[in-house]
Amino acid sequence: MYCAIWRMQIILMQLTIGNIFTADTLEQMVHVLPRLRWSDGQRTAGSAARSVKKNRQADVSRGVGRQLTMDISEAIHGHPVIRAAARPKRISPILLSRTEKDGGYGPHLDNAILGKPPSRMRGDLSFTLFLSDPDDYDGGELVVHETAHVESHKPGLGDLVLYPAGEIHEVKPVTRGVRYAAVGWIESMIRDAHARAILFDLENLKVSLQQQGENLGAEQMTVNKIIGNLLRRWGDL
Repeated sequence: MYCAIWRMQIILMQLTIGNIFTADTLEQMVHVLPRLRWSDGQRTAGSAARSVKKNRQADVSRGVGRQLTMDISEAIHGHPVIRAAARPKRISPILLSRTEKDGGYGPHLDNAILGKPPSRMRGDLSFTLFLSDPDDYDGGELVVHETAHVESHKPGLGDLVLYPAGEIHEVKPVTRGVRYAAVGWIESMIRDAHARAILFDLENLKVSLQQQGENLGAEQMTVNKIIGNLLRRWGDL
C-alpha cells in the first residue's frame, strides 16, 4: 500500500504524506529558510481572510527563494501518493510562510478560483508542507473543519498534509518558537471528490495486487482497465 496516513469520509479526503524529500534535502531547506527575505503575509490574503492572517511570507520571486519553491513544486507534482490522490492538473505557485510567537491564521476559506488569466485555476485541494520539527515550536496546528468532524495536524518535518480546499481551516497560534511551512493549491483533472476517492482506492488496490506477485496478472490488468476507463469518463484535461 502507499506509504501514507489517510482518512476518507463520504466525499472528503485528508492525507498526511511523508518522504516528500530526502533527509539531506530537508536539512538544506531548513538551513536556507531563515535567510530568506520575509514580509507581512497579509499581502497575499483575500479580503475576508486578511484580518485573521498573522504570519510572514518569503520573497520567492528570485534567487534561493524561487529555486526552493520550484524544487518543492516539482517534488509534489511527481510524488506517487499525491499523483494518485489528487490527480494534479495544475499546481499553484508555492508560498513559504513563517509564523512566530503569537502569530497564526484564524478560520478562513481559500479562494475557489486562483490567479489571473491565462494562469487562472480552480482550487480543488490545498496542501501544507511542514518545514519545522514539531519539537521546535508549540501551537501552530493546522486544523481542518469538516461538516461533522474537526481534524488537527502537526506532523513531522517534511510531511505534507493534503485536504479539501473548500473546507474552513486555520493555523492555531504559535506560542513558542517558529513554524515554517510551504502552502499551495491543486486543480485536479478529476473535478469530483467522490471520483477522486474511488480512483485512489483503486490505485491502492493495484499496488496491493502488485505486491502479491505475478500470479495475479489478470486481476492487475482488470484493475488497470477500470482505472483507465474511469479516467476517460471523469478526466478533465
